[in-house]
Amino acid sequence: MILAENPSVMSLEGTNTWILRAPDSDECIVIDPGPLDEGHLARVAQVPVAMTLISHRHFDHTEGGERFAELTGSPVHAVTPEHRHGGGTALSDGDVVEAAGLRVRVLATPGHTADSLSFVLEDDRSVLTADTILGRGTTVLDDVDGDLGDYLGSLRAYIELGPGYTVLPGHGAELPDLETIARGYLAHRRNGSTRCATRCAPSATMSRRDGSSNTSMRTSTSPCGERPRSR
Repeated sequence: MILAENPSVMSLEGTNTWILRAPDSDECIVIDPGPLDEGHLARVAQVPVAMTLISHRHFDHTEGGERFAELTGSPVHAVTPEHRHGGGTALSDGDVVEAAGLRVRVLATPGHTADSLSFVLEDDRSVLTADTILGRGTTVLDDVDGDLGDYLGSLRAYIELGPGYTVLPGHGAELPDLETIARGYLAHRRNGSTRCATRCAPSATMSRRDGSSNTSMRTSTSPCGERPRSR
């Protein structure tokens, strides 16, 4: 992993750009090239790149994508067309990418954003969770297309993978046992909803969206739940 030099309250220590390859491979798969920072992109490009996969649309993960495709001559694959470069194609749930001696399964994990993906390395028992699960704290949901119901469903999808998967997040340090962490996130969200339902008047309408951010930080709460915030 190479850490981008973009620390902030929104991105923790910075954006994690993950470099994946089997021990006997000369090429790598890159997850999220990060911001448009020539120094960062040059460091990532030191290893021959077979392809780049984009986890979601936020600029701290995607801004350097077009330039990175130019530097490496490799395709950048993403859900959204505007983040595909160098002949990159669409990514969707269930796709299997085979390159750099690895087999990577695409898992749709919407909620933080509508296009959020995770990448499952079943042989390595690890999951790149991007901003859906962080190295510390809790994520927030984008005020444009984030959705709490989708987010809870994504946490359940992690739990269904079973125990023993390492978390490789988009921000912060890696964590052990994705199943346990996803259960904790799920309990946190459920408990927040329960407290709000107890405090709010019967006629109150709860928003399904609970925050906005390009990356990661703790959400703020109002007396009746979490409200979207614009960056």
